[in-house]
Order: sequence, then structure tokens, then C-alpha cells
Amino acid sequence: MDKNKILKEQVQELDLDEIIAKYDKESNFRKLSGFAMKFITALAIMFSLFQLYTAIFGVLPAQLQRSIHLTFAFVLTYLMYPSSKKMPKNKMHWIDITLAVISGLVGLYIAFNYNGLLMRAGDQTPMDIFVAILAVLFVLEAARRVVGLPIVIIASVFLLYAKFGAYMPGFFNHRGYSVERIVSHMYYTTEGILGTPIAVSATFIFLFILFGAFLDKTGIGKFFIDLANAIAGKAVGGPAKVAVLSSALTGTISGSSVANTVGTGSFTIPLMKSLGYKPEFAGAVEAAASTGGQLMPPIMGAAAFLMAEFIGIPYSSIAKAAVIPALLYFTGIWIMVDLEARKTGMKGLDASRLPKLAKVLGERWFLLLPIVVIVYMLMSGTTPIKAALFGILSAVIVGMIRKETRMNLKTFLEALEMGAKGALGVAIACACAGIIVGTVTLTGLGLKMGNGLVALAGGMLLPTLFLTMISSLILGMGAPTTANYIITSTIAAPALLKLGVNPLTAHMFVFYFGIIADITPPVALAAFAGSAIAKSDPIKTGINASKLAIAAFLIPYMFVINPQLLLIDTTGLEIVQITITSLIGMFGIGIAMEGYILGKVNGILRIIFLLGGLALIDPGLYTDVIGIAIIGFGIFYQWFKYRRPTTHQA
Repeated sequence: MDKNKILKEQVQELDLDEIIAKYDKESNFRKLSGFAMKFITALAIMFSLFQLYTAIFGVLPAQLQRSIHLTFAFVLTYLMYPSSKKMPKNKMHWIDITLAVISGLVGLYIAFNYNGLLMRAGDQTPMDIFVAILAVLFVLEAARRVVGLPIVIIASVFLLYAKFGAYMPGFFNHRGYSVERIVSHMYYTTEGILGTPIAVSATFIFLFILFGAFLDKTGIGKFFIDLANAIAGKAVGGPAKVAVLSSALTGTISGSSVANTVGTGSFTIPLMKSLGYKPEFAGAVEAAASTGGQLMPPIMGAAAFLMAEFIGIPYSSIAKAAVIPALLYFTGIWIMVDLEARKTGMKGLDASRLPKLAKVLGERWFLLLPIVVIVYMLMSGTTPIKAALFGILSAVIVGMIRKETRMNLKTFLEALEMGAKGALGVAIACACAGIIVGTVTLTGLGLKMGNGLVALAGGMLLPTLFLTMISSLILGMGAPTTANYIITSTIAAPALLKLGVNPLTAHMFVFYFGIIADITPPVALAAFAGSAIAKSDPIKTGINASKLAIAAFLIPYMFVINPQLLLIDTTGLEIVQITITSLIGMFGIGIAMEGYILGKVNGILRIIFLLGGLALIDPGLYTDVIGIAIIGFGIFYQWFKYRRPTTHQA
């Protein structure tokens, strides 16, 4: 039977909606029809239009902008997401309609009573307190539906901590606060639910998600896939390399590791399996690459915009700092995929099955222009809001160049709807994470946790880094990128700051480990989604994905020890040196992980390659010389063992 036909049948057998629903809560919404569908569509379009209006004509006062943003998110979440799996997904339930109405009124309470609330700040009425209690409960329930249970449990524990802190032991102890004080702090100040996380969601994060929706409507997702196939499809282990490349590219327009895994994995994973890759490895490649999309400049995951806001530096500085780590991350995966393919004798795809690079670029090169526009504006110091607006405008304009990419009124409205629905998970996650941040600001927990971790590590940097890594991996389990960064930066980063680590470096450290929680067992949502497509063992897939993403476990330690990897206080010549030597270092680490180069690598030599790779990733003249010498020795030994010409050869 023709291989193409077999692959089509394999893809058709996959219930992608079911996989996404299981591992990506944000995509598990109702599929409605009739009036209900039209109402939700209209509401989603209004949400996008509100965000565009305030971006163009000026953002409203903080609490108004954020509360209206939260109102839209509340109503859409309760209408779109059923309260349990048992509820039908093809029709509304009266309970959800009731909750949507009440939550909408709670969200608008601040807008309706804005001046009065300002006048009686700190002296709320019983009605104010009642509404604030409802707001906290609605945030928790909305988060349970659209984000997942882990973040709800964490936020609930923090609320209990704020109330019962007087009973906590050691450095966790504080005097405790009344329910009235807690809920008013959470809802009527800009320190809790309406704090910095949702402030960023209500301004430029929404616009960048909307930008991604407009890009998607121009067909850029298929362009990226075709481009990756044209570049890497014929190479050794072609489908796996296509997965790495396409996932890195689509990370620009996808804010979810799981959605990226399912979207590109639906065709790359069956292709990998058809060429002989083990199911666990095929699922792991896609999961690891898709998770790395959140780390990939120039347009990273939504958490990167939050980082810029938390640290108080331009987003362009975040993107520049992420360049070398992201390059090392994807290079590491690429090298290991290549070595695995060579070790098992796998070939690339037949050229007749692949698009031609010249044709792909010749016909659709212009689809890259919106990304060029937005990158240029971000790097030139333009505000993220303005950059996103021009990105959206340029996406509409370039789409007009060809008939098949041109937007009409229908596709324009679909993009507005798609952007609003795509922003719900971020908005609700930010609101729920705001409860955690609010508890930290109310009780001083961040400083307490920082002191506690440092004390536990004996005041030494490396043990503190290790404990912070473990904390970030645990706190990031089951939480989307945005939420896990907010949690880890609030709880874990202060420990590093206390030891004098540069703020950007500290936040990048927890950012990395929070993100790779998506592929780290026992709760590895992206790896589990890849496993579902590959029909493989989930834990083994997660272990393979962690192995492929070894760079993500090593690089954060390196850039804390030597911030030059983040381009901090470095020169152009040093950047070139760091990039080249670090890539060679990843080659050595890849050999150590795969145990193959020219032939099988024994255990002792694998350790030697690993040490050489680590030496090269750590910037410095002496470490570079030592690393190159070690890796050079290892490769020469392998050549001498497996490829050296002998007198017996003809």
C-alpha cells in the first residue's frame, strides 16, 4: 500500500479534538450551534474590538481596563466551558448561563461603582465585600474549567495561608488577615486579581494572541510546515527534523505547548513512525520541540511579556537574552535526532513527496513580512501595544497579495473571534495567578520563601539553584506557561535575587524550568499529548522528551554562573565566540546523550564527551580550549576505531 495513503489513514484515526481536550484544558470548550453559537461569536468579536479600541485610542484607567477585560473572560468562559465532563458539549446548561450572568455583573461592579470605590478605598461596604468574595470564587471556578485544577489548588492554599498565617511554623508565620481584608485586597487593589499579570493580559498579550490569529488566517501555519519540509524533509531522519523546525517556527503564533504538539504532531509523528522511529521517541521529539517554541525569540510565549513588566526592562532585552539559549535548545534536539537516525539507519523522505523550497518561498515569502514588521518595531524600542497593532495591520495587508491568503469580512471576523477565544486561558490564568501574587504582597511570603530556600541551601549558590529548579518544576506541573511563570517568579526567583543574581538572569532561570515542566514526568502535558498521538507509553515519552531537552536543564545553570550567555555585558566578538563554542558544546552533549558518533560510544567516552560539552557551554577561553580538546580527542578516537582505513581494505 502507498505510504502516503497509510499516513493519511493514521492521521484520520487520531481523534485530535479528544487529545487536545484531555491535555489542553483551554481547547476543551463547547461546540455549539444556532443562537448560542452566534451569541458567543458576537461576544468574542466584541471582546477583540474592545481591546483594539483601547489599544488605538488609549487604555482606560487601570482598574476599569482590567475589570472589563476580566468581565469578557468570565462570561465567555462560563458559556463556553462546561462545569464537568458529564455535561453535554453541544448545548448550554442553565447553571452555566446563570453563572455567566452573575460573573458578568461581578466583573462590571467596579466599572459601575468606580468613583464610589475610589472614594471609600479601605472602607468597603458589606456589598463591596460580598462582591469581592464572589469575584474570588468565580476566578477559581473559571480557572478550574479553562486552566486546570493544579493552579486552583495552589491559589486556594495561598488564600488559606493569608487567613491562617498565625498558625504557621517558622519563617512562614505572619499575623493572619480577616476575610474582609483578604478579598478587598484581592479585588479592589491592583495587587491581586487585577494586578500586574492581568494588566499585561488586558493590554499587549491579548493583542499578540490576536496577531497570531490573523497570521493563522493568512495560512502562515501551513507555510511554516511546507518550509520545514522543503528544508529538512530529505535529510537523515527528515520527519523528526521537520518536527523540530516547524515547531520552532509555529511557536511564534502558538501560545500553548500542548496545542503546538497536537497541531504539528498530527502529521510529523505518524511520519516519524513510518520511517522507523520508536513511538516513544517520535512523540518525545514533537513534545520537546513544541515546548521550546515558548522559548523561541523574537516572539516568545506570553510569559516573556510578563517578565518584561515584572523586571521593568524592554521586551527587546528579553528577546535578545533568549537568543543563544533558544539556539542551543533546538540545536541540542536537532543533533540528538540526527544521531538517533544515523544510529538506527533511518533515511529522509523521498524528494517527490516534498514541496520545493524555491516554490514555497517564491509563492508565499510575503507571509513573513508581518513577523519582520513586528520584530523590527519591538527591537527599535516601540511599545508592544503599537508593535502588535502594526503587526495585525500588516498581516491583513500582506494577505491581500494573493487570492488564497486574502481576507474577506468573514475571515476577518473569524480572526477576531479566534483571538478572543485564544486569550481566555491567559486572562483567567493571570487572574488566578493574581491571587497568588496578592497573597505574596499581603503577607511578604516572597521574601520569606527566598530566605527559606537560601537558608536550606546553606547560603550557597549551586544548592539554591537546584532547590529553585525543583520548586519551579513542581510549581509548573499542569499549569500553562503564563501561570507557571507568574507562580515561579513570585515564589522561587526571590531566592536567587537574595544571592545577588541579576534580575533578568534569575527570572530567565525560573522561566525555563517552569516551561519544561510540560515535558518533565510525572506531569508532562505536552509529552502526554505527543504520546497520545504516537500511541506510546506516556511516562517513557516524557523521559525521552526530557532527554532530548537536556539543554534546557543545563543552560540555565550556565547563564546564572556566566550571564554572557544572555548577552549581558558582552561584546560582538564575544557573542560570536560564545555562539560557536556553545554549539560545539551541544554537539558533545548530544553525543553523550545518544551514545553514538561514527559508531557506538562506550560509557567512559560518553562521560568525556559530556564534560567537554559542558566546558564549551560555559563561556571562557580556558574552558573553550579544554572543551574543544576533549571533544576533538573523542571524535578522533571514534574515527580511529570505526573509520580508519586498514591494510585489509581494497
